[in-house]
Amino acid sequence: MPNRRKLLVEALMLFDLGLMVLAFVVAALVVQHQTHTLSIAAFFSMRVKVRNFAIFALLVLGWHLISKVSGLYSSRRLSYGRSELADIAKATTVGTFVIFVGAMVFKIQLVTALFLAVFWLVSTCTVVSSRFLLRVALAFVRKRGRNLRNIVVVGTNARALEFAHKLSSHPEFGCRIVGFVDETWHAEEDFQRNGYALSADFGSFPQFLRHSAVDEVVLALPFRSMYTEGSQVAALCQEHGIAFRVLTSVFDLKRADSLGEELEGNSLVIPSTNWMEGWPIFFKRVVDLTISSIMLAFLSPVLLVVSILIKLTSPGEIFFVQERLGLNKRRFKLYKFRTMVVDAEKRMKEIEHLNEVRGPVFKIKNDPRITPIGRFLRRTSIDELPQLFDVLKGDMSLVGPRPLPVRDYEGFSEDWQRRRFSVTPGITCLWQIQGRSSIPFEKWMELDLQYIDKWSLWLDFEILLRTIPAVLRGSGAA
Repeated sequence: MPNRRKLLVEALMLFDLGLMVLAFVVAALVVQHQTHTLSIAAFFSMRVKVRNFAIFALLVLGWHLISKVSGLYSSRRLSYGRSELADIAKATTVGTFVIFVGAMVFKIQLVTALFLAVFWLVSTCTVVSSRFLLRVALAFVRKRGRNLRNIVVVGTNARALEFAHKLSSHPEFGCRIVGFVDETWHAEEDFQRNGYALSADFGSFPQFLRHSAVDEVVLALPFRSMYTEGSQVAALCQEHGIAFRVLTSVFDLKRADSLGEELEGNSLVIPSTNWMEGWPIFFKRVVDLTISSIMLAFLSPVLLVVSILIKLTSPGEIFFVQERLGLNKRRFKLYKFRTMVVDAEKRMKEIEHLNEVRGPVFKIKNDPRITPIGRFLRRTSIDELPQLFDVLKGDMSLVGPRPLPVRDYEGFSEDWQRRRFSVTPGITCLWQIQGRSSIPFEKWMELDLQYIDKWSLWLDFEILLRTIPAVLRGSGAA
C-alpha cells in the first residue's frame, strides 16, 4: 500500500471513530432531553466510571472492526457510490445491533429504542456525508491530472476495449491507460479503429515494464487459448511488485458478480449469482429466530386448539411431514398441520388429471382429499404455522421461495428455474402476496428469481407486512 493511501486510510479510521463517538453523544443527549432526567451541562460534567469507560472502549473497538470487515477502508477507486452506501448502511446497522446487545448484557439504561434509532441515523448520515465529500474531493483532484494510477491492459479483444472505454468515460476514477499488450496479429480492426496502439507484445512486455511507470496490469485475455501467456504476465507482475487484476467476465456470465477468497495461498475468484451473504444474511437469521420464537410462544394456544380439532375430526396424525428440497437442493422434513385424509398421497394418481395449474406442481381448488377442518386451515394459512419450527431449525426462513416436494422438482424442465434453490426456502415470498395458487407456474418461478436478484432486508420486511393482509383475504389459497 503506498504511503499516501496508508495515511489516508488511517486518518479515515480515526475520523470514523470520531463520528461514532459524536453519534453516541447526540443519541445520549436526545434521550436525556426526552426523559428530562439530566441537563446538557450536567451530562458533560458527569464523571466517567472505569467500568463504563471500559465498556465504551469495547464498543469503539467493535465499531472499528465492523467497519473494517464491511470493507469501508478497501480501495473504492473503481466502484460506484451506491456500493459504498450499501456497505456503510450494513456497517452502521451491525454496529447499532452490537450496541443493543452490549446494553442488554451490561444493563445500560441509557440505550433505549430512541437512542438506537438516533444513533443509527446520525452515524449513517455522517459517515455517508463524509464519504460523499471525500469522493467529490478525489474526483476534483483526479480530473485535473493528480492522484492517477497508470494501467496497462493485456489483451485487445472486445472485453479489453469495453474495459478501456469505461475507464475513459469515468475520469473521476483516476485511472490512465498507458498501453496495451498483445500479439500483433491479435490487434483487431475494432482495436485500431478506436485509436489504440500496441505498446508491446508478450516478448517485449518485460522490457516495457522495466522502463515504464505502471501501477496496475489488467488481464483481459481469452482464458482457454492464451492461458500460458496470461500466467507469464501474472508471474512477471509478481516479480515487479505490480498490482494485477483479472477481468472476471471471462466466462461471460450475465447474472454473476465476482467475489474473492483465499485458501491456503490459493486465490479464488467466485462468479457469484447470489448476494445473500455476509452481515445481511446474519441479520436475516437473527430476525428469523426472533420472530419465529415470539410467534410460537404467542400462538401456542392456537396450535394446541388446532391440534385437538384435527385429532377429534379425522383419524390420523396431527402433523403432515413431507420431504422437501431446501438450500442447494438439500432435503429436509417440512411440518404442516394435516389438512387431508391419511392416505392422501396414495390417492394422488387418481386425481392427477384434475390438476388446474400448468407445470410440475399439483393444485386443485376442490381437492376431495381435504378434510372439513383442513379446508378452513388452508384458507386461513394456519396449516403453515408448524413451519416456524423449520425456521428455528434453520431449514427454512420466514421469507424465501417456497420449498417444493421432490415430486414437483423432478418435473422441472428448465435449468434457470433451479436457481430458486440457491437460497434458503421460506414460509412466504412474492408469490404468496401476488395471488398464490392463482399465479401460473412460470410466473411463480420468475417471482422467486426476482426476489433473489433484488433481495434486501427491507424487501423481507415488506413481504412480511404484505403477507398479513394477503392471508386475511385468503386470496389464491388452495
